[in-house]
Amino acid sequence: MDKIDTMRAFVSVARHSSFSQAADRLQLSPQLVSKYVSRLEETLGVRLLNRSTRRVSLTEAGRVYLLRAEGLLESFDDIQYQLGDLQTSARGELRISAPVSFASRHMGRLIASFQAAHPGVTVDLQLNDRKVDIVDEGFDVAIRIGRLKSSSLIARYLAPVQLVFCASPDYLKEHGQPETPVQLQTHRCLGYSYMEQPPDIWPDAGNVIRSNNGDLLVQCAIEGAGIALQPTFIAGDALAAGQLVSILDEFKPEPFGLYAVYAHRTLLASKVRTFVDFMGGYFGEIPYWDRY
Repeated sequence: MDKIDTMRAFVSVARHSSFSQAADRLQLSPQLVSKYVSRLEETLGVRLLNRSTRRVSLTEAGRVYLLRAEGLLESFDDIQYQLGDLQTSARGELRISAPVSFASRHMGRLIASFQAAHPGVTVDLQLNDRKVDIVDEGFDVAIRIGRLKSSSLIARYLAPVQLVFCASPDYLKEHGQPETPVQLQTHRCLGYSYMEQPPDIWPDAGNVIRSNNGDLLVQCAIEGAGIALQPTFIAGDALAAGQLVSILDEFKPEPFGLYAVYAHRTLLASKVRTFVDFMGGYFGEIPYWDRY
């Protein structure tokens, strides 16, 4: 029984928490996948998976083994692709994590174009505003917005993310337009729950509406509910249409960055390298959502 096959079977089961889903991905029978994993556990002399009628979960030993096995398989696949002159034709499943609002608005065409150019790659794009653990949760790439702290991960800068104070014309007509950040304290403010390092000029309390979704806050601002501080990749269309007005421009925070983040590998899998390079020049120095 091939050691690579048994390792690949275990990794697939661990990623999907299911023998049947792993079997579908590997195009094998669930019985054979189960046999592979059992043989691997026998060889190692340790249980890697907890099995029940409802779910499959990793043991502590399983989590340790998964971390090393994923790296070994990616290195093995990369060597195979290099020897087969396949660096320009990446293949395999590419698992991506991305923020909900950004991905739903701006990644559809990108993903479709990438997959059309690289048909050997299947894409599993998971949308979540939570900062995922790339290694533990089995992602190849994460799209992140913010000011990144130093870590063992590799980050590729993609584009600036500008924040803007904005409100509807009707709101400003009724409540007046603040001229300084201090005046925000007397206004109806719409707060974003996941704001990384909110600027000091944004009110700490008194937000009449709070949400972990920027699209909802922008829509509330359009309806006249208050003042929002949101990225232009969400608010740009409404600003261009005159539904929102940009205010306090001289006080807006320094731009965040849009990054592709991935785990360091001596041999980076072709599918990851190809996707990161594809994204590298996609949005440009001035993204299209800032041309309102």
